[in-house]
Amino acid sequence: MTAPDWLTKRGGDLKVGSDGETWYVLFGQRPLYSLAAVPVAGKHGCIIRQTNSGKRIETAASAPSRDEAILTGLSDLGRALGWI
Repeated sequence: MTAPDWLTKRGGDLKVGSDGETWYVLFGQRPLYSLAAVPVAGKHGCIIRQTNSGKRIETAASAPSRDEAILTGLSDLGRALGWI
């Protein structure tokens, strides 16, 4: 999975965690947000957390696959930050 343009234009990057399932949004090599796909009513949703505080960023979307749920979560994060 590659980082979206709205993230890379601001110096951010995307990296999968050591568990192979959690994705991190990095700035200056520091993880600021984590995204994890979770089961939701036969589909997948995404939990987005700010890593330094544990605060959740709301997202209500669901997707048919884990990867699509992460991509949807990234879009929701970009909107929450006012970057898309």
